[in-house]
Amino acid sequence: MMDEKQIPQVRVGIMNEPMLDVVFNGEYRVGGAACTGEHHMTCADGQVLWNGQRYGELLFEPVDVDAASFALKAVTIGVSFHWKRQEDQTFKGALHIIVENDKLTPVNVLSVEDYLLSVISSEMSANASLELLKAHAVISRSWLLAQIHTEETVHRAECHNDEPGEMMDTPDELVKWWDRDDHVNFDVCADDHCQRYQGITRATTDKVAKAISATWGQVLMQGGALCDARFSKSCGGVMEEFENCWEPHHHDYLQARRDGKDEADFPDLTLEDNAAEWILSSPSAFCNTRDPEILSQVLNDYDQETKDFYRWKVEYGQAELAALIRQRTGIDYGRIRDLQPVARGTSGRLYRLRIVGEKRERIIGKELTIRYALSPSCLYSSAFVVEKHDVDADGYPAKFVLRGAGWGHGVGLCQIGAAVMGAQGYDYKQILLHYFVGASIEKRY
Repeated sequence: MMDEKQIPQVRVGIMNEPMLDVVFNGEYRVGGAACTGEHHMTCADGQVLWNGQRYGELLFEPVDVDAASFALKAVTIGVSFHWKRQEDQTFKGALHIIVENDKLTPVNVLSVEDYLLSVISSEMSANASLELLKAHAVISRSWLLAQIHTEETVHRAECHNDEPGEMMDTPDELVKWWDRDDHVNFDVCADDHCQRYQGITRATTDKVAKAISATWGQVLMQGGALCDARFSKSCGGVMEEFENCWEPHHHDYLQARRDGKDEADFPDLTLEDNAAEWILSSPSAFCNTRDPEILSQVLNDYDQETKDFYRWKVEYGQAELAALIRQRTGIDYGRIRDLQPVARGTSGRLYRLRIVGEKRERIIGKELTIRYALSPSCLYSSAFVVEKHDVDADGYPAKFVLRGAGWGHGVGLCQIGAAVMGAQGYDYKQILLHYFVGASIEKRY
């Protein structure tokens, strides 16, 4: 176990752009020189161009860690998701400017516990219940340390440079997944691809600080290894298993369970009839709530634009869907005849879907690949059934209706379900062990 002096540092990649506008609030040092105020940087010939000089990299360190901060202009949040937008963000700690892909990447360097102050407030409301905040502190810390200390995880995918892991790529089938351990020059990124991190832009509270202090150094472990502690907004009633979303490796602590008091009471949602009945109904679950007070604990301002998440509906006309799939997959299927379920996971989420068009047909997966293919941004989840309307004599529908369940991949902790559990009096350890079966909560430092 580490002592407090051994609390690890984390390197967070914020963005990757051809130019950066930075404001240093307080005194920073770079190469021994003082730096304050507004600065503009661009990428030129693979180097950082700043104040008329070129550098391979730049490290700005605060003179007073507690008082100084830096701001980055026009940071994109919600990359590839329906809430995508830009905002100015402010950060504590050091700023390391590096070059990646002929663009500038600002990397924030700070302690794990300081990082958690922001993550907890960015992933959910800083005014969430104390037990929910404690649970999320343990999850975020566990996942982060697993990224930093690769060798100590149970199993990790080997993918790098933001390339998807590929299990199969043939003319008849494409199965790939995106994991969150694919960064080479920093530990994690700042967006939903890893964990939302928005510096001190999202106001934290004494309650967040109390939750972090109360769980200081605590992580989820199983079999002597850090747990790969995943989470999503809403499982839709039943939790998904890891291998149906990412590499084919089973984690005993990430099991299919009902998100409710009777954890074993759910049908086999890998069967199509059961999945359709489940998705088209609204069964009870912790995450089946519309309570605005509870939802405000989990959903930040832009998340609350999403009103229907436990059960949702998306409609496409024939021409709209054909054009969307062509744009999102790079393949012209022609008119779309059908979207056929091939394989579902334990939550009813599709991880193999056959697209049948007039020019060709192909199976795609896993769940995020499906979600990207069927939305201009990202479909809420891949747990959906397809309704075809006004089918013509040649078998082509005029309209497709997708009726779905849940928000996100559904693996691990269900954030909205956990918020309900906290409101019902469960403590953070009960919440964690509901979602991470057979894990233990241990103090790391």
